[in-house]
Amino acid sequence: MSATQDTPGRELLPVATAPRTRAAVRELLRGRTGAAVAAFATMAAATAVGLLTQPLLGHIVDEVAERRGVDALTVPVLLLAGVAVAQGIGTAFGLSLIARLGETLLAGLRERFVRHALHLPLTQVERAGTGDLTARVTGDIAVVAQAVRHALPELARSVLTIVLTFGALAVLDWRFLLAALIAVPVQAHTAQWYVRRAVPLYAEQRIVTGTQQQQLLDTIGGAATVRAFRMERGHIEAVTSRSSAAVAVTLRGVRLVLRFYARLHIGEYLGLGAVLLTGFWLVRDGSVSIGTATAAALYFHSLFNPINAALVLMDDAQSAQAGLARLVGVADLPVPEPAAPAPDARPGEVTITGLTYAYRPGSPVLHGVDLTVEPGERVALVGASGAGKTTLARIVAGIHDAGGGSVRVGGAVGLVSQEVHVFAGPLEDDLRLARPDADEAALHAALDRVGALEWALTLPDGLRTVVGEGGHRLTATQAQQLALARLVLADPPVAVLDEATAEAGSAGARALERAADRALEGRTALIVAHRLTQARAADRIAVLDGGRLVECGTHDELCATGGVYAGLWETWSSARAVAP
Repeated sequence: MSATQDTPGRELLPVATAPRTRAAVRELLRGRTGAAVAAFATMAAATAVGLLTQPLLGHIVDEVAERRGVDALTVPVLLLAGVAVAQGIGTAFGLSLIARLGETLLAGLRERFVRHALHLPLTQVERAGTGDLTARVTGDIAVVAQAVRHALPELARSVLTIVLTFGALAVLDWRFLLAALIAVPVQAHTAQWYVRRAVPLYAEQRIVTGTQQQQLLDTIGGAATVRAFRMERGHIEAVTSRSSAAVAVTLRGVRLVLRFYARLHIGEYLGLGAVLLTGFWLVRDGSVSIGTATAAALYFHSLFNPINAALVLMDDAQSAQAGLARLVGVADLPVPEPAAPAPDARPGEVTITGLTYAYRPGSPVLHGVDLTVEPGERVALVGASGAGKTTLARIVAGIHDAGGGSVRVGGAVGLVSQEVHVFAGPLEDDLRLARPDADEAALHAALDRVGALEWALTLPDGLRTVVGEGGHRLTATQAQQLALARLVLADPPVAVLDEATAEAGSAGARALERAADRALEGRTALIVAHRLTQARAADRIAVLDGGRLVECGTHDELCATGGVYAGLWETWSSARAVAP
């Protein structure tokens, strides 16, 4: 497995090696051998039946050449019809079995990928850029799905047809088989030539596409900032550069495929010419009949489509292999074990000792932080932007691992952040994410505790109303209340609130502060305070400055010392006094 870099400072998520990718497919196939054997056996039988067509047509040619009556053609014509029906039914059934097997494998891979992607450390995602993960979730899965649904069944059918047709040529006369094999070196060399160039090309294409998506996300997501700082030209040039790189790689792929087809046609015409010449010589010396030579020519001609399909499907296979390697690269990442409560910590206690952390080596954002939060105590984290408040909160919540020092937590931790996602579906299902066995009474109680029951019951279908993408849109205040209700349902002994009221307006912020107070009742809380009114209401205030804990105490104590917090409070109070 390897990680790649597309721009300085950005380390893409890992990509599995080819052997590891094949091993992952074998792992997915484990336990499904019977289904695979049944599917390919059915396809083999259907293909074998279809190969009776050429000898029957050759027999008809012999009957006509010998000037037999029309009655002599009745049986072979009826047999041809029977072969067509049997082959059609068998092929349809075999393809359905292969498709079902492929979809099962795809579902297993998708589930494994999502499970591991959800456990990726946030810092790793940030280093790679969300575009890399987005490209894998969308483009790579789509490419692999396309291959599983279309390329895999067709490839299986083509390979079986090729193998059995060569066997049928040998049955007619071994010399026909030798003539047909003249095309094989050309086709094999073409395939080898193509694979050597296609594998790195499609891997590069996946990386370039991910980089392009990252640039689009950066530009569109930060559109307001781009306009505010007059950065439109630079971002447009960056998008153009990334898009041009993607187009260039795509055109290289198109040119490669065109050269691939041209080489295939040379092999086809060489093989067909050899079979026809062999048939002419064998008929002339009486070794075979005209019908047998006709059947041989038809056999080889019938190979055009499956051979071309098999080799052309290599194009899909190489693209799918590149996408699969990127999916397996993420799916192979270790899933961290859920953090167990510190055995020597009291329930609800949080002890931070000598904590350090750096997003990049040599650039620490936390320096030796020491803090103890007693069970049931509420501590507000206060400081200027970039002081390290959110980083400290996320380490306690388990989002980041401590770089140095230790964090001991007595029990599970619940996190409510500024960014709240409302999942698409019924509101009651969204709530039950926190506690799947919660009954309706528990849901009502949780909503009522955070002041959300009234509006929830007035929705068109009450708690069964579909919310989120494509459903009823919740306001920022309602979405945060929903997150707080989830916290109540999960009932962790320790809660971390990372500016959970920052997105609401002034009236909504007051409502959310009341909701947060009620949601935090009976638990230890670490609160990243966006509004200093939250800090004032806390039991203690921890003040961070430049990644260091510089003050800790109650509101009154810190105001009396005239330190950093006192200055922040004075500025906050003055701003509120002059606000309209």
